[in-house]
Amino acid sequence: MLYNRTMKVVMLASEVVPFAKTGGLADVAGALPKFLGSLGSEVAVILPLYRETRKKGLSLGRVVEHLEMNWSGKRECFSVLGRDEGPVRFLLVEKDEFFDRDQLYGTPKGDYPDNGERFAFFSKAALETVKHLGFRPDVVHAHDWQAAMALVLLRHVYADDPFFRHTRSLFTIHNLAYQGLSDREILEKIGLPDSLFHMDGLEFYGRVNYLKGGILYATAVNTVSRKYSREIQTPEFGHRLDGLLRKRRDRLFGILNGADYADWNPATDRFIIRPYDPTYLDGKKQCRKDLLKAFSLPEAAEDVPVIGMVSRLAGQKGFDILSEALEGIFKRGAVLIVLGTGEDVFEMSLSAAQKKHPRSFGLRIAFDEALSHKIYAGSDMFLIPSRYEPCGLTQMYSLRYGTIPVVRATGGLDDTIQEYDPAQRTGNGFKFADYSASALLAALEKAMSIQRQKDRWRPLIQRAMACDFSWEKSAREYIRLYQKLPEF
Repeated sequence: MLYNRTMKVVMLASEVVPFAKTGGLADVAGALPKFLGSLGSEVAVILPLYRETRKKGLSLGRVVEHLEMNWSGKRECFSVLGRDEGPVRFLLVEKDEFFDRDQLYGTPKGDYPDNGERFAFFSKAALETVKHLGFRPDVVHAHDWQAAMALVLLRHVYADDPFFRHTRSLFTIHNLAYQGLSDREILEKIGLPDSLFHMDGLEFYGRVNYLKGGILYATAVNTVSRKYSREIQTPEFGHRLDGLLRKRRDRLFGILNGADYADWNPATDRFIIRPYDPTYLDGKKQCRKDLLKAFSLPEAAEDVPVIGMVSRLAGQKGFDILSEALEGIFKRGAVLIVLGTGEDVFEMSLSAAQKKHPRSFGLRIAFDEALSHKIYAGSDMFLIPSRYEPCGLTQMYSLRYGTIPVVRATGGLDDTIQEYDPAQRTGNGFKFADYSASALLAALEKAMSIQRQKDRWRPLIQRAMACDFSWEKSAREYIRLYQKLPEF
């Protein structure tokens, strides 16, 4: 045991696997609690109850019916559903006015205009829920701007509440670019004093900044890789909050996300046509054929590289330089397969490129969990050309599937991928530093040259599959950080 008694952790996140997911936050918020629980913590995970969750038909029981709290100057009701999984209790805040919608955060035209109110309500409802249930937390661990207001409330509304007297807080930033901005009037709705609206408080260029509130009022702050924790203290990556982060650097940490190998393992993956492991790689060849078939692409010779991408189609993810590099990729004889949804400009440009190169470009504009597993298993290389990447999980998944990452050296990508050295035969992938199409193509060309050398490529695959980024190590780091919080 790492501590003398059971530590109680309340984790707040706007999306959690298996209930709701748009990105990597859901994977983290679904996996980390399980590993904290296996190490002896008692964990309650709280998220909103979305329409998407109802459609999944998951088994949920009524936990609280019609709990009241003060909201916008009047009494508002909400309910809570949930289920227990070992030492982890999942609780979902039911408020159809805010969460019974087609999408979690918005439509293709933009975010829901009341997102600030929606997630502030969720944050306060979560704190009221744990009070009602008598689950007295040692730590409230909030993820990203959608849960940040809970930490502001703990400091300014619940500061004198005996229930939270010994509670400390941790705020995890998964992506500093998404900050959650609302008009000043939101403070009154939440029940926060207007006096917080100043430069050293929640005010940010004339608006209320939720993420800034999490950074300011959490006991400590962490990001999802060590390098990203350093990068966000610079103007280039700080999104106008680098000065505040430098002020809090003595309480700013970086803990790498982990991969949940119960879900991401080619030896047991139910979505792929043939299981495989480092001692039996013939299964990967069958997965490659199945992947090409799934995208209606012709069979490719063994030395033709199949490059996979599973990503949000956004500038942050490097799709601007990818678009510039597409012709170069196809001229080099490679097959490219992309799965994802995102910004209209990239959806349209990729669709046009696919029509131009129908025999070498597979594109699916969708979110498809089963197909993503096929891409990890069936590709030879996995491309992640991000402008910045706080942590990244896809490179961890691709390593486990023996699909060699080619990444830009930023954030968690730089922390997890070591450049392949052909002389020493060390490393687990290929990296490029300059954010440009030419640097991307140079890194791919290097990977392709190694792929043509079977005596080098097969050991590289096996070494990649042996990399261990399991959650247990990261969960232990979180527990150590939780234990330090009372010292701050």
